[in-house]
Amino acid sequence: QLQLVESGGGLVQPGGPLRLTCAAPGFTLGYYAMGWFRQAPGKEREGVSCIRSSGGRTNYADSVKDRFTISRDNAKNTVYLQMNSLKPEDTAIYYCAAYVEDTCSDYPDWWGQGTQVTVSS
Repeated sequence: QLQLVESGGGLVQPGGPLRLTCAAPGFTLGYYAMGWFRQAPGKEREGVSCIRSSGGRTNYADSVKDRFTISRDNAKNTVYLQMNSLKPEDTAIYYCAAYVEDTCSDYPDWWGQGTQVTVSS
């Protein structure tokens, strides 16, 4: 069973940066498309970004375009989400996700446990 472990969440002031990391101890993430989702209080979970296995194709939700960057280091079995110019509305639990097929959708096959990101002054 693929286990995804997120880290890097925390409290940050508006306008600040934060980088999330997703790792999968004992597994080779390079075979899978990887995604980040988030869920804010009282809202449905939404897709934030996704990256194909090679890292050559990425996509982003409109709300985070030009502020967030997804990347991966397959040699380190790690996926990142660099978040810049954070806004209070980015406050949510952020989840890492993996897909059996090398494609991105709203229905990944594995989920991490989530990491809290709070943007507040």
